[in-house]
Amino acid sequence: MIPRIKTRESSLLPGAGFFERLLEAGFAGDIETSAASRTVLSTDNSIYQIEPAGILFPKDIEDMKALMRVLSEDPFRGLRVVARGGGTGTNGQSLTDGLVVDCSRHMDRVLEIDPVRRVARVEAGVVKDQLNRALEDHGLFFAPELSTSNRATIGGMVSTDACGQGSCLYGKTSNHVLGLRMVLTDATDWWSRPLDDVSLAEIKSRGDRVGEIHRTVDRIARDERARIEEIFPRLNRYMTGYDLAHIRRDDGRFDLNAIICGSEGTLAMIAEIELNLLPIPKYAALVNIRYDDFNTALEDARSLTALNVASVETIDEKVLGLAKGDIVWSGIARFFPDDQRGPANGINIAEVLADDPVELEQKLMAVTSALARADVVRNIGLTIAREKADVEAIWAMRKRAVGLLGNVEGPVRPVAFVEDTAVPPDNLAAYIREFRALLDAAGVSYGMFGHVDAGVLHVRPALDLTRDDHVPLIREITDAVVALTRKHGGVLWGEHGKGVRSEYVPEFFGDLYPSLQQIKKTFDPENRLNPGKIATPDDGALMKIDEIPLRGSVDRIIGNEIRAVFDNAAYCNGNGACFDFDETSPMCPSYKATRNRVYSPKGRAALMREWLRLLVEQGVDPREEAVRLRNSNKVIGLVRRAFNSLNPANRTDFSHEVRAAMDTCLACKACAGQCPVKVSVPAFRSKFLNLYYGRYLRPLKDPLVAGIEATLPLMARIRPLYNLLAGTAAGRAAMKLVGLTALPKMPPASPLAGLGVPTADAEQIMKMSPEARGRTVVFIPDAFTAHFDPKVVVAAVEVARKLGLSPFIAPPLTNGKALHVHGYLDRFEKAAVATLRSLNRLATIGVPLVGLDPSMTLAYRSEYMTLPKGLSHATVLLPQEWLAANGKDLAEAVRRQAVATVRLLPHCTERTNIPSAVAQWKAVFGTLGIDLQVADAGCCGMAGTFGHEARNREISETLYAMSWAEQIAAGEDGTVVMATGYSCRSQVKEIDRRTIPHPLEVIRDLLS
Repeated sequence: MIPRIKTRESSLLPGAGFFERLLEAGFAGDIETSAASRTVLSTDNSIYQIEPAGILFPKDIEDMKALMRVLSEDPFRGLRVVARGGGTGTNGQSLTDGLVVDCSRHMDRVLEIDPVRRVARVEAGVVKDQLNRALEDHGLFFAPELSTSNRATIGGMVSTDACGQGSCLYGKTSNHVLGLRMVLTDATDWWSRPLDDVSLAEIKSRGDRVGEIHRTVDRIARDERARIEEIFPRLNRYMTGYDLAHIRRDDGRFDLNAIICGSEGTLAMIAEIELNLLPIPKYAALVNIRYDDFNTALEDARSLTALNVASVETIDEKVLGLAKGDIVWSGIARFFPDDQRGPANGINIAEVLADDPVELEQKLMAVTSALARADVVRNIGLTIAREKADVEAIWAMRKRAVGLLGNVEGPVRPVAFVEDTAVPPDNLAAYIREFRALLDAAGVSYGMFGHVDAGVLHVRPALDLTRDDHVPLIREITDAVVALTRKHGGVLWGEHGKGVRSEYVPEFFGDLYPSLQQIKKTFDPENRLNPGKIATPDDGALMKIDEIPLRGSVDRIIGNEIRAVFDNAAYCNGNGACFDFDETSPMCPSYKATRNRVYSPKGRAALMREWLRLLVEQGVDPREEAVRLRNSNKVIGLVRRAFNSLNPANRTDFSHEVRAAMDTCLACKACAGQCPVKVSVPAFRSKFLNLYYGRYLRPLKDPLVAGIEATLPLMARIRPLYNLLAGTAAGRAAMKLVGLTALPKMPPASPLAGLGVPTADAEQIMKMSPEARGRTVVFIPDAFTAHFDPKVVVAAVEVARKLGLSPFIAPPLTNGKALHVHGYLDRFEKAAVATLRSLNRLATIGVPLVGLDPSMTLAYRSEYMTLPKGLSHATVLLPQEWLAANGKDLAEAVRRQAVATVRLLPHCTERTNIPSAVAQWKAVFGTLGIDLQVADAGCCGMAGTFGHEARNREISETLYAMSWAEQIAAGEDGTVVMATGYSCRSQVKEIDRRTIPHPLEVIRDLLS
C-alpha cells in the first residue's frame, strides 16, 4: 500500500494576508496555490524547473492594476511576478519562484477588428490561430508564423518578439505591433504607440513614471546612437528585447514598443495589443525538394532564397525520420517518396505565394527550371503541393518538428538550450558545419532544422540530464556555441528569447548593457518583474544556465527504470501541443472544456512525475507496490482502505490532487496519438488509479462501471426494470446517487435472433472447405454495441451477406476496456488473457476478425499489448479496414443511387491513433460513388463511460456544444451524418434526441 504523500510548501509563499488583500483590492480572477497547480506551472518547454508560489488568472486589466497596487504596499514589495502566456518557452522565460500571472484562461477576447484599417485589438491571452480564425472572413491575417501557433498567446508573442517560418517576408511580432496597453509597476494603465516629436516632448514633460520612462529611453537612443549602430547586428533576427536599434522608426517616430517587445515581462504587464493585419495570400504552393544529405540541402537553400520564394525551410534526416512515424505522415508521404537509392536525408521546403493561379504557375516554373538548369543538380527529386489542405498538412509536419525530436526511446533525448541561434544567411552553411563538428566532438547526437532564409538554426543536442557526465555539457556546449555564433556575426537567441540564458546578455550588448540596466530601473525600480532576466537594475545578478534547477534533478530521483514504466509521463518535454485552443481538434478535450492546464496531458504528466518523485523519496517503488497489492489479502485491504478514507490525517495527501486531475481525463487516447512525445495519459492513469485505490475506497460507481460487460447480459434479461432506472425521473435520480447519469435505454430483444447468424466456433469453421473459409468473416461485437445498438451488428451481418460472405458472431467476450480505464489492472489482465486466447483460436484458422466500435476494437492493439509476454496477439480489424480489403466485392454489390451528402464523425481514438482510419473510410465510400465528407469536429464528450458519470456530465455537455452540436444540426438539411463510435451516437441521442447511423448501416442500404 502506498503511503500518504506530503508536498513541500513553496519557500516563497506570499506574506500573510496577501491573497486576502488582493481580493479586498478588487481582484476578481482566479487564485490558485494548490500543490497541483504549482507543480504544473513549474515547467515550460525548457530543461528547467522552478515551482511558483502561486498562480493568478486575471479577468481583465482592472485585475492587473489591483495586483500592482497591492504589490506596491510595504508588506508585499518583495514579491516577484512573472507573466505567462502559452507556457511553451524553451528557455525558462516564464518560470519563477514568485507569482505567475496567466492571462490565457480569461483574458482571451478579440476586442475589435477593423477590416478597413486592417487593425485588430486583442487581449494578451488570445491565441494566434484563434485570432486568425476570427480574421479569415475578412480576408486578413496576423502574419508572424510560429510552430506553436495553436497555443501561443499574442501576449507571449509580444514578450518574446516571436517569429518563425516566413520571417524574411513578414518580419517579427514587433513589426506588426501598433500599440500596447500595459500596466506599470505603480499600477499606471498606459497605451504605448509611436509618437512624433511634438507628442514625445509632451509626454517627456510629465512628472510621473510614464514621463520618466520616455525621458530615459529617448536619452539613451540619442546619446548611444553610434554604439547602437556598431553593436546591433544587421540581421533579420536582430537582438530582441530592449531593442535600442529600433526606438526610432524609419519614419522618424519614437516607438517605445521596440523596448517592450521581446522584454519577456521584465518591464511591464501587457494587457492588450493593437496589431497590424495583412491580406491573406490568395494562392500558395510548396516545392518539396529531397537531398542525399543535410549539408547539400543547406547549400542549395541559399540558391532557393535568391529565387524570391516566400520562405525556405530545411529539415535534416533525423527529424524527417521521426516525422515518418508521426500521425501526420500518412497525409503527406506522397510528397516525400523514397528514391531508388533510398530515403532522403535532408529536404528543403520552398514556399511560393501569388495573387492568381497564372502567377503561381509562373513562379513555380521559375523555381523548378532554376533547379533543373543549375550547373550541378544537387537534389534527388522534388514534388509540388498546390492544394490548400496539402500545403497546410506539410506545414503541420514542420511545426511538429520540435516536439518530434523528443519522440525517441530511452532517457537520452534532444533538449532545448542552444536551439535558436541566428547568423547572417551567407554564413549559415559554414556555421552549421562547425556547429555539427562541435556537437560531434562532444559525443552527442542531435536533430537539425531551420529557417535557412533567415539564417536561423534549430538544433537540440540529445542528453540525459539525470547523468552527472551530461549535466556539465550544458555549460560546455553553450559557451562554445556562443563563441561560434559571435565568430560568424550572429546572436544566441534568434527566435525563442533569452530567459535563463540572460547571463550572456552583457557579452552580446557590450558597453550598452548599462543602458539596458537604466531602462530596467526606470520601468521596474524594485526589480519585481521577472527578475534576473535580460537586465537587472544596478548590480543585480542575472540568471545563469547552470545555477537554475534542472528537470533532470527530479528525474534522477525517480530513476530511469521507473520513468520507463509510466508511459512517457516523465518524458513530457512541455511542448504544449495539448493546449491547442481549437475546439475541433481532438487533443485535449478536458483542457478545452475547462481551460485548466492541470487537466491536460502536460499537466497530468507533470503531476505523475512529481508523484513518482515523492514516492521514491519515501523509499517506495511503485512497481513493487503494484505486485504487493496484487498479492495482498483483499479483506484486510478493504478494512485498511476504509480506515484511510475516513482518517482526517489523509485529507492533505498529494495523491488526492493527482487523482482529481486524472478524474477529468476522458481516456480518449488523443494524447497517445497526437502528442509528439507520445505521452499516454490513459496508460499511466490506470496504473496510478490501481495504486491509489489500493489505499483508498473507490466511489460506488466504479465497480458498477467497471463490471458493466459482465452485468449487461443480466440487464438484458430484466430489461424492463433496467429501462425504468434509465428512462424515468425517479430512476435517473436513484442512479445519480451512485454517481451515474445519462444512461441509455436498452432496445427490445436483439433482431439478430431472426437472422440465423451462427456463433463462431474455431473447430466448426475448420471443418469448412478452404473455399468456404475464404468467404468467412467473424464479427467481434463489443458488449455496448451488442446490447444498446444491436442494429449495427445486424447491419454488419447484412453487409457481409450482400458481399457474398458467410458472417459469424464471436461468442460473448469481455473486452475489459472499462476495467483498464478505471485502474482494475489485475481484473483486466485476467479478462483480457482469456479473451485473447479465444481470439487467437479464431485467428489461427485464417478468417478475418472484425470489431465494430473503434475504441473497443483498438484496445486489442494498445491495452492488450501490456499483457504478459509470450501471448500471441490476434489482429482484430476495424470495419473500414475489412471493407477496404473487400473493395472489389463492394463495388460490384452497389445497386442503389448514392445519397447526396454523407458526413462522417469519426471516433477520437481511431482518428488520432490510426493514421489511415479516416482515409480508409473515404476510400470505402468512394468505391460506393460517394465523396465522403469528414466533419471537422473534436470530442463528443461521452468517451466511453466518461459522460455517464455524474461528476463529468457538465464537461461532457460542454464538449458536445463546442463542435458536435453544429455538425448534428447539419443533418437537418438532408445531410446523412454518421458516427463510428457507440458512445458518440449515444451522446447525440441523449442531448439532441436524434438517432444517427453507423457507417455500416448506410453502406448496407446502398447495397443490393
